[in-house]
Amino acid sequence: MQQDDAEPRPAQTLEEEPYPSPVYAWYVVGVLMIVYVLSFVDRQILSLIVGPVKKDLGVNDTQMGLLMGFSFAMFYSILGVPFGWLADQKSRRSIIAVGVAVWSFMTAACVVARQFWQLFLLRVGVGIGEAALSPAAYSLITDYFPRHRLATAISVYGMGIYIGSGLAFLLGGVVVGFTAKSGPIEWPFFGEIRPWQLVFFAVGAPGLLIAALVYTIREPLRRGMKRLGPNSQVSFPQFMRYVNQNAAAVWCHHLGFALLAFLGYATISWVAEFFKRVHGWTVQDIAYSYGFAIMIFGAAGITSGGMLADWLSRKGYRDAKVRTGLIAALVSLPLAIAFPLIPNGTLAMVMVCPLAFANALPFGAAPAAMQEMMPANMRGQAGAFYLLVVNLISIGCAATTVGFLNDKVFPEPTGIAKSLIVVGVVSTIGAAIFLYCGLKPFVRSLDRLKQSEGR
Repeated sequence: MQQDDAEPRPAQTLEEEPYPSPVYAWYVVGVLMIVYVLSFVDRQILSLIVGPVKKDLGVNDTQMGLLMGFSFAMFYSILGVPFGWLADQKSRRSIIAVGVAVWSFMTAACVVARQFWQLFLLRVGVGIGEAALSPAAYSLITDYFPRHRLATAISVYGMGIYIGSGLAFLLGGVVVGFTAKSGPIEWPFFGEIRPWQLVFFAVGAPGLLIAALVYTIREPLRRGMKRLGPNSQVSFPQFMRYVNQNAAAVWCHHLGFALLAFLGYATISWVAEFFKRVHGWTVQDIAYSYGFAIMIFGAAGITSGGMLADWLSRKGYRDAKVRTGLIAALVSLPLAIAFPLIPNGTLAMVMVCPLAFANALPFGAAPAAMQEMMPANMRGQAGAFYLLVVNLISIGCAATTVGFLNDKVFPEPTGIAKSLIVVGVVSTIGAAIFLYCGLKPFVRSLDRLKQSEGR
C-alpha cells in the first residue's frame, strides 16, 4: 500500500530496486566496449600513416601532432560537458547512437581531404561525435553494477581503448603494405584517392551498423534518484559548486590520471616513428608488433587494474581506486625511461609490453572512482568534466608536445627517444604526486556524500 507523503517514510522505501540481471548487464558492457573499440580505431589510425600524410599534405611533426591530438581533443573534451548534462536528463542510449553516426561519417569523409586544414576540420568533427560516448557510457554502467563491481565493469568497457588502438595499428600495417604496392585510384565524383585516404573510409563506414546495435540497450533505472527526490536535476554551475566543495579530491584525481593518460597518448602517437627513426624498423613490422602488444597487454592491464581496485575495496581500502593509479604511476616510471634507451629494437619492443600493461592499469578504476564520489544526478556531468580535464591534457597536448620537442629541442632523427624520456619522467612523477595527495581527500568526499544522502 502506498503511504501518504505527509507521513514519515520507513527507511526501506528509500531502498533501490534490485540491479538488472548480471547477464544482461555484461551484454550492455559488451556492446559499449564494441562502440569504444570503433572510436579508438577511428581516432588512432592516423598514427600509423604519418609518413604518407606528411608527404602528400606537406606538413611537419608539429602539424601531425595537431592532427593526432589537438584537432580531435579540443571539441571532444569541451563538448563532452553539454553531452554529460544531456546524459543526466535524456536517453543515454540515443545520445551514444547519434554520436557514433556523426563520428563515423566524419571519419569516412576524410577520404576527400586534400589539404591540412580540411583534414584538421574533419578530425574536429570526429571529436564532436566521440564526445557523446563516454559520459553517457559511464553513467549507464554505473546504473547496471553495484559499486563493489563497478571498477571491473568499467575496465572491461575500457578495454576498447587498447583493442581499438591495436586494431588501428594492425589495419594501418595492412594499408601501408597496400600503399607500397599500388598508387592512387580514381573515384567517381571524388577524383584521385590515395591509399592512405581509403583507410578512413574503411574504418568509418561500418559505424552506421554499430549505431543501430546501440539501440539494443535498455535504459536502466537511474540509481540513487529515490534519495534525491523529484526535480533533482542540476545545472552545470550547481555541479561546479559541488566540485569546488570537493576540490582537493576532484583535482588531484583528474590531474593525476590526466598525466598518466598523457604518457599513454604520447607513446601510442609516436611509437611507430620511434622504432622507424631509431631502430630502422619498417612501418609494417612496427604495426604488427605494437598492434598486438597494445591489444594484449593494454587490455590485460586495464582489466587487471579494475579487479585490483575492487579487490582492494573488499579488503577495506576505501581509496582503492585512486591507490591503483598511484601504483600504476610508480611502476610506469622506470619502464618509460627504459624502453627508449634500449639499443636493441626487439628488446625495446619487449619493454613496451609491461609499459602498456602498467599504463593501462588504472583506467577502469579512474572513472569508477569519479562516479563513486558523485551524486546520482551529476554522474553524466561528472564523467564529462573528468574527460574534459584528462583529454585536454593528454590527447590535446601529448602528441603535440612530443612533436614540438622533436622539431625544436631534439631535431636529430634519433632525438625522438629523448623526447619520449622527457615526457615519461615528467608525466609519471607528476601523476604520482597528485594521486598520493588525493588519497585522503577522496575518502573524505565519500564520507561527505554518504552523510548528505543519509546512508
